[in-house]
Amino acid sequence: MFEKFLITIVSIEASVAVLIDGYLMFFKHDQSQETAQSQATAASDTESESSTTTSSSSTSSSNLTMKDGTYTGKSTSTEWGDIQVKITVASGKIPQITVLKHPTGGKSDEINSRSLPTYKQEALAAQSADINQVSGATETYKGFTGSLQSAWPRS
Repeated sequence: MFEKFLITIVSIEASVAVLIDGYLMFFKHDQSQETAQSQATAASDTESESSTTTSSSSTSSSNLTMKDGTYTGKSTSTEWGDIQVKITVASGKIPQITVLKHPTGGKSDEINSRSLPTYKQEALAAQSADINQVSGATETYKGFTGSLQSAWPRS
């Protein structure tokens, strides 16, 4: 009798854990992305632009004119350290994103070695900072997208 009671309690606890996890994954995930994007946008709007242009020819790419050159984003602070990126624009497209600064040491090395290449690849494919978040790399996502948005050439 005691074993059945114990098994029932454990089953209920496991069910509650699955429900909470599902709620956090599907509902809180969207809110955290919206919050990160609005914070990054607010930060880039309130600070002065820190991008530098090395070339002045301009071309058009899907309703946005981007001048060819190299643009350095602001250093974006995260809970684990600062992240900063540099983008290169050639023929109106972004062929290269370079991570100039990111948190190092401990678990940051593992997380960043897994997430930063994914973020770079997705941003290059999308030609945008509108990318998917890697599970377990929320702070890296906030820093990467924040710096990338501030590096985006404005003409």
